[in-house]
Amino acid sequence: MSSEPSSQPRLPDFIIGGAPKCGTTSLHFILDQNPAVGMPKEEIHYFDADDPITHPDFMHVCGNKLHWFDTRARHAQNLAWYASRFAPFQDRAVIGEDSTTYLFSAVAARRIKALIPDVRLIFALRDPVKRAYSQYWHLIRSARLTCSFEEALSRHSSIILGSTYAPHLAHYFDVFGREALHICVFEDFLTDKQRYIDQATDHIGVPQMPLESLETWFNRTYYPTRPVAQQWLNRVGGQFVAGRYRNHMSQNQSVRSRIRNKLHYRWFRYVNPVFLKAEKPAPMQPETAEYLMHHLSDRNRGLSDLLDRDLSKVWPGFTG
Repeated sequence: MSSEPSSQPRLPDFIIGGAPKCGTTSLHFILDQNPAVGMPKEEIHYFDADDPITHPDFMHVCGNKLHWFDTRARHAQNLAWYASRFAPFQDRAVIGEDSTTYLFSAVAARRIKALIPDVRLIFALRDPVKRAYSQYWHLIRSARLTCSFEEALSRHSSIILGSTYAPHLAHYFDVFGREALHICVFEDFLTDKQRYIDQATDHIGVPQMPLESLETWFNRTYYPTRPVAQQWLNRVGGQFVAGRYRNHMSQNQSVRSRIRNKLHYRWFRYVNPVFLKAEKPAPMQPETAEYLMHHLSDRNRGLSDLLDRDLSKVWPGFTG
């Protein structure tokens, strides 16, 4: 056997593929404390970077020309960019990434399978109604929405799409087989953190982690004390967000992009948090919650059978 190092770039052994606002940040934070695991801090989104449904901010038009991130294998420079995200972790037993939109992207599964056929996948789920509401407030806090939750449900498809688990999981099962996937439920994390993490580490093949010696709480989330005022503030802040996300895949930092990044930092460091003082969000309107329980149960029809678990016992009002 040759002792020479492989010229092939090392790509992830596992991927946390979503869903957003289902505890994936906490899972990442805990796994990152395992010395056998290496993970970039930021989400990468390589496999769905050109998907206008999951990442409209990654694409833009300049002079009637569409600019997009090419994920085709022939684009060696972009593949090298992806591989470079894992370069600092070459000494770890396993390396991974988390990109929370892979679950509901229509293109990610087969692209992952083509490039990393033996990768292990982790998907986290949560009460779909609570998940949708949590995503709305995340988009408000990050200056990406300027409307009420009720308006957002019809204007921003990612909120409903992100809580649509069943058809997307079925697709991943078809593409990878069940053994490659580990499905975890955020509510289980709240009741038994050790078992939750043990199942994840077993799936990716690293030693279990006694949680009493680790940090398990990532950060505190704050919400607007004046939601309507925050929406108006977001009309300005949203311009910085669009520019910042457009640079996510940038491999050459121009002067303009550096200025954009600096403005983004200052806005979200000093201006955006002005109204973000509340420890809890305003409660969802009962009529909206009733609608979502019905609609998201129908969207996830068959999920309990798919996972061989009665999720109505975990998510109140769920009938899927």
